[in-house]
Amino acid sequence: MTMSDLQKRVLDDVKAAMRAGDKDRLTVLRMLSAELKQREVVESTTITDAVVTAAVEKMVKQRRDSESQFRSGNRPDLADKEAAEIQMLLGYLPQQLTEAEISALLDQAVAETGATSGKDMGKVMAWIKPRVAGRTDMGKLSGLIKAKLG
Repeated sequence: MTMSDLQKRVLDDVKAAMRAGDKDRLTVLRMLSAELKQREVVESTTITDAVVTAAVEKMVKQRRDSESQFRSGNRPDLADKEAAEIQMLLGYLPQQLTEAEISALLDQAVAETGATSGKDMGKVMAWIKPRVAGRTDMGKLSGLIKAKLG
C-alpha cells in the first residue's frame, strides 16, 4: 500500500510534534490521522491527497462552527483554541484563493453554464466545485453564487 504525499506529511508531522513536545499540535494531528484511518478502514477508501484534503476541510468546518458557537457563548478561551487548530489544519490545504480569483471563477462559471437565476445554482456549483476544492470555504462560495444569481 502506497501512502499519499499529504498522508506521509501528516505522519511525519505527528512524529515531529512528539519529539518537540508540542501537545496542542500533536492532538490536532492525531485527530486528523484518526479521521484518515477511519476513512481507510470503515469506508474502504484508498487514501489519496484528495481524501486527505476532504478530511482537513471537514475538520476545519467543524472547528469554524465550534469557534462561532464559543464566541456567541462568551467563551473566548475555547474559541481561541479552535481558531489555533484551524490555523494548524489550513497548513495541509492548498493555497487559498483570493477574492479576485474567486470572483473571476464565478464570472467564468456563470458564462460557461449559461446560468441566469437562482435555479441554476446547482449547475454553477457543479462547474466550480472541482476547481476550488480545498482552496476556499464552500459555505462562503455558496453565498457568493446566490448573490451573483439572485
